[in-house]
Amino acid sequence: MMFFKLKAGALQFAMFIVVVIALLLSAFIILIHTYNTFKVQTSHTIETISNADKGILYALKNDLQLNDTILVELQDEDYKTLKVHRDFWGVFEKVVSVSSIKNKSFKKMGLIGASQPEKYRIALYLENHNKPLVVVGNTRIVGVTYIPKRGVRTGNISGHAYYGQHLIYGKQRLSNNLPILNSSVLKSVENIGQKFISVDATQFIDLQVVKSFKNSFYKPLKIFYNSFDIRLTGVKLTGNIVVQSKTKITVDASSKLKDVILIAPEIELKNGVEGNFQIFATKEIIVSSHCKLDYPSAIVLNESNNISQASINNQHNTPSLKINSGSKISGCVVYLGKTKNYKAQVLIDDKATIVGEVYCNQNLELLGKVYGSLFTSGFVANQSGSAYQNHIYNGTININKLPEEYIGLEFENSKKGIAKWLY
Repeated sequence: MMFFKLKAGALQFAMFIVVVIALLLSAFIILIHTYNTFKVQTSHTIETISNADKGILYALKNDLQLNDTILVELQDEDYKTLKVHRDFWGVFEKVVSVSSIKNKSFKKMGLIGASQPEKYRIALYLENHNKPLVVVGNTRIVGVTYIPKRGVRTGNISGHAYYGQHLIYGKQRLSNNLPILNSSVLKSVENIGQKFISVDATQFIDLQVVKSFKNSFYKPLKIFYNSFDIRLTGVKLTGNIVVQSKTKITVDASSKLKDVILIAPEIELKNGVEGNFQIFATKEIIVSSHCKLDYPSAIVLNESNNISQASINNQHNTPSLKINSGSKISGCVVYLGKTKNYKAQVLIDDKATIVGEVYCNQNLELLGKVYGSLFTSGFVANQSGSAYQNHIYNGTININKLPEEYIGLEFENSKKGIAKWLY
C-alpha cells in the first residue's frame, strides 16, 4: 500500500471548490423557489383580476337584489372568493365586484345600463292614441319607427309643407303603449331625493370652503346639502359626490363637474356649461344655450306628486324641461309626468342635439336633433300662436348616428352593458 502526501494548498483549493459548488447550488435552489413563488403570485394576481371580471359579467346576466352583496360560486378552492354588490348611481346601476385569493384582493366597479338590439334599433316610438303622426317642413326620421294605427302623413304649418322624399326613412311598425322603463330605474329616480339626506355627518362637505374636490367611488360618498338655493360658481367637483338643494341649483359655466349628481326641485344650467354629470329635478330643468354634457350624462325630471293643479297649469304654459339652442347632451333625457294636458312638457329647441335617448311619457316638442332613440306619448308643435297635436316641425331623429356601443336606459327585459368604468 502506497501513501501520498497532499500539500495544504491543494486541500484548501479542494475545499474552496466544494464551497463554491455549494453556494451555486444554494443560489440555484433559491432562484427556483423565488421563481415558483413569483409565478404563483402572478398567477393569483391574474386570476384575481379575471374573477373580478367574472363578477361584472355575472351582474350583467343576472338580476341581483338591490343594495345587497352576494357571494358568487366559483366552484374552486375555498380560499378563492367573489362578491358582487348592486346599487344605483342616478339612472345607472352601479356594480362592485370584489375578488379575493388568499391575501390578494381586487375591486372593479362600473356603471351599467342597457344596449339596444344590434339589428332594428328604434329611432322613434310614438304611443298610440288613435292620432296620426304628422311631419312638416324639414322633418327627417331615419330608422325603425313605431307609429300609431292611423299612420303617418304630411301636414302644413303657416304655409310650410313637408319637404322630404319619404315620410319615414326606415321600417314602420305599429305602436301600442309606451315601453316601460325598468322598475329598478323608476324606483331609483323616485327615491333619489330622499336617498342621501340621512347619511353620516362626516360625509358632508362645505363648498364655500372647498372649491375643488375629487372623491373616488371606492371611498365613502361626499355630499353638499343646503335648504336654500345653491349656485355653483368656480367649483370643480369630480367623482362620488352629490349636490342637493331643497329649492334650486344653478350651475355657472365657470364650474367643472364630472360624474357627480345634482338634485333639486329646480335646476338651471347657465350658458356654456360643460361637464359630465346627472341632474334630477321635480319641477323644472333649464339647459341654457351652448351647454355640452358628455357621455354618460343624464337629465331627469320626475314631476312631483305634491304640485297643485294651479301650479301645473301655470307651469305647463312653458315646458318643464327645456334644452335650448346650441346645446348638446350625450346620454339620456327623461321626463316622467303625472298630469296629462295639451301643452309640451319637454322642448328640444332648434339647433339643440341629443346623442342618446329621449324618454317622455307626456308631450314633447322637437325642433332640434335626436341622434338616437326617442320615446314619447305625443308631439306638440307650437307655431304661429297655435299648438299642433302630434306634429313634428323641422325635427330630426336618426338612429344611424348613434354609436353601436352606446349604453343607456334600461327597459324591462333589455340587455345590459357597461356604460363606464368607475375609479
